[in-house]
Amino acid sequence: MPTPKPQTMKPQTAAKKLGVLLSETPAEFQEGVVSRTELNALQAEPPEWLATLRRNGPHTRQETARRLGISNSGLARGGVGEHLTTDEIKAVLDEMPDWLVAERDTFAQVRAEDLRLKARDAGRA
Repeated sequence: MPTPKPQTMKPQTAAKKLGVLLSETPAEFQEGVVSRTELNALQAEPPEWLATLRRNGPHTRQETARRLGISNSGLARGGVGEHLTTDEIKAVLDEMPDWLVAERDTFAQVRAEDLRLKARDAGRA
């Protein structure tokens, strides 16, 4: 019986699962394929390049939005078009521009409504 072929993925998919930008990863990561086993190892014990990238950025739009406490759409409405580093995110939080205050409020209202609907629906079951 032949040995099963290991499951692999493109570097872009692996970078997305790791929550990092492919363009910021080392060349050998970008040019190869990543097996499921390799991905699990990277998640369990991140090498220095991955730990540094996760800590300092630049971060994905999803991570930038999460760190700012807003939605991805809120980033677009706020005019944040590029990937931000941790220091840039801290600077925006320190400045706390009006658009960010408004987006955080909107995001909190949406989350509260989602929780209310989930609670209502759970009561129906």
